[in-house]
Order: sequence, then C-alpha cells, then structure tokens
Amino acid sequence: MSKALKLFKSKEHKSRSDVVGFLKQLAEKIENGNVTLRGGSEEIRLEIPDKVVLEVEVDEEEKKAKGKEHSLEIEIKWYDKDILNDSIKIE
Repeated sequence: MSKALKLFKSKEHKSRSDVVGFLKQLAEKIENGNVTLRGGSEEIRLEIPDKVVLEVEVDEEEKKAKGKEHSLEIEIKWYDKDILNDSIKIE
C-alpha cells in the first residue's frame, strides 16, 4: 500500500464571509478546469477533469477545553488513469 504524498496544505482562521468568497472563487476555477492554490511560498497548479468523485463528510468530536468541535469536509478526487482513458480514442 503506498503512502499519500502531501503536495499542499493551508490552515487559516477566516470569517464565514471570507470562506464563502474563497469557495465561490474556487468553484469558478474548478468549472474552468484549472486551479492554482497559493499559501505563503507554496504554490500548486491542478488540472481538474470533467468527471470527479465528490465526498462530503460532517464530523463532531468532543474536545475537553473547547467543547464539541464540528467539521465539514469537502473532498474532490480524480484519478490519472481515468483522465488518460477519457482522452484516448481509437478510430
């Protein structure tokens, strides 16, 4: 089993309004098929195919000091082999 290689990570405290703005901008980039993420000195460019896997998960965890921690995770996955299979045509 191979280990995942983390290519980019960012964690920031933001207002709900700022998160909405980020998600709208991200949605536009995904619609166009090209996303560039920047955080500090890190930058990664992604080509998003037409077909992806969308996962949505909501968790709740009890934290002693702060009470319940809630998380909403939105994950978009795609596979290189799927991209290659979509682009190969035999006529």
